Amino acid sequence: MYKKFLFTFIILFHSSLANALIEVDITRGNLDPLPIAVSPLYVDPKSENIKDIKTKSLGEEVSKIIEKNFKSTGLFNPLNKDAFVQKPDIAHLKPRFEDWRLIKAQALVTGKLNVKDGKLKVEFRLWDLTASKEMIALAFTTTPGNWRRVAHIISDKIYERLTGEEGYFDTRIIYVAESGPKNRRVKKLAIMDQDGANTKYLTLGNELVLTPRFNPANQMVTYLSYFRNLPRVYLLDIETGQQEVVGNFPGMTFAPRFSPDGKKIIMSFAKDGNSDIYTMDIETRVVEKITEHSSIDTSPSFSPDGKYICFNSDRSGLQQIYVMKSDGSDVKRITFGSGLYGTPVWSPRGDLIAFTKVRKGKFYIGVMRTDGSGERLLTENFYQEAPSWSPNGRVLIFYRETKSGPSGEGFSAKLWSIDITGYNERKIDTETDASDPSWSSLLSK
Repeated sequence: MYKKFLFTFIILFHSSLANALIEVDITRGNLDPLPIAVSPLYVDPKSENIKDIKTKSLGEEVSKIIEKNFKSTGLFNPLNKDAFVQKPDIAHLKPRFEDWRLIKAQALVTGKLNVKDGKLKVEFRLWDLTASKEMIALAFTTTPGNWRRVAHIISDKIYERLTGEEGYFDTRIIYVAESGPKNRRVKKLAIMDQDGANTKYLTLGNELVLTPRFNPANQMVTYLSYFRNLPRVYLLDIETGQQEVVGNFPGMTFAPRFSPDGKKIIMSFAKDGNSDIYTMDIETRVVEKITEHSSIDTSPSFSPDGKYICFNSDRSGLQQIYVMKSDGSDVKRITFGSGLYGTPVWSPRGDLIAFTKVRKGKFYIGVMRTDGSGERLLTENFYQEAPSWSPNGRVLIFYRETKSGPSGEGFSAKLWSIDITGYNERKIDTETDASDPSWSSLLSK
């Protein structure tokens, strides 16, 4: 389990931060990706073998994961290794900057690793090839089986150094794995690394599960499941596998979400024929009613500071998005465009709200400022919904249903991601059909 892995981080060398010239424009999506060379990590020939992969190929495997992470952002263009001239061990000590500039690289990643006494030590350096200077150098010590996470953490450190924002590679995604025909779908909880690796199934599929959501403060998950046709809210500890029922809420319309500090759950459920928003203290189980209106109030989401809540409601006659204070006061409608708005989710950075919009038979994933201004529709399709933010607020993941077959008789549900600029839309590989994704916080924080 992730929490059992111990990482030791050290600054390895002097970093020439003030003199580095490279900057990555993160506001332009994938228009001008930065050419970056990722050299295979040099493997100490005295390294011990490890179980899941041959140590001698480990340097190559780590570099492949870093390249894949960079490529997925749309901000970087990892260069073909066939064009590399320097060997990994020499490049890590002192690159010949002119050789790397000949292949149009602007940044270079080098590294080395060894496995000794049951520990994996990995060093890496990031070089600014324009200024011919080292930008950052770090070393990590962990358990050998944790080598994939090392690659993700290196990717995060480089991403942060080049963009000025935290990365999102050392994260996981929980989702509903689906199989079977549309009218008899089997739905299980599944979790995977953000790049699709290490898929694990957390439920057996005997009961219907819906909308899992990560706790922003830890690796706890809440989700909705139907037990004997009655909806129940569950808490699941990903690390220990321990599960508990929070409560039975007949008429639940949307699964709960956590408050930013992870101490409360916010949710909507129907009572006496009306749907309102409630919070529950996880420790005391005290339930507090937040809205009281004759309309349908659903899909609540806290702001990252916990002071506000966005939700959707039909109190204006059509489904729109509203914002209120966390105690339910000062309710304000923020959407006034044509179409129906739903599933609002507050960005971890606090600057935007993501949403689903339905207009003229099309489904859109979009973002807007927290006052409703600056609406931007990022992607449209036959059916798509349930956006979830990466922990740095740069990328959205959502699910999309598509028809297949010559007559549209087939059906498929897959996860997709898109940058908030509207560029770099891509499908996320999963072992089965998938829906209702939720992105975890950084594991290494």
